[in-house]
Amino acid sequence: MSTDPLSLTLAALADPTRRAILARLARGEASVTELSEPFAMSLTAVSKHLKVLERAGLVTRSRTAQWRPCRLQAGPLKDIADWVESYRPFWDGGFDRLDDYLRQLQGKETKDDRTQ
Repeated sequence: MSTDPLSLTLAALADPTRRAILARLARGEASVTELSEPFAMSLTAVSKHLKVLERAGLVTRSRTAQWRPCRLQAGPLKDIADWVESYRPFWDGGFDRLDDYLRQLQGKETKDDRTQ
């Protein structure tokens, strides 16, 4: 598996359980027990998912007395957003061509309506 940061982040986001964990952490820090509640899996399985997220830099864990909260680290998500943004000219060009085509079709319909 590749170890560049973007590849690690994308690999971590490939799993729906890990995306759900991140969505929960976006609302605030939580313990492993709290994170495991909506899933039909063991704490060990959730911990393994958290390790993947930690390796990608998406989650950090700390220790406050007996409580070990997990926190979202959104920096890698920004890196992905920036990477995806670099493809905007491609999408915009496609949407512009589609818009032109739809205008042509609408123009033909208007012309056809006038001739009837």
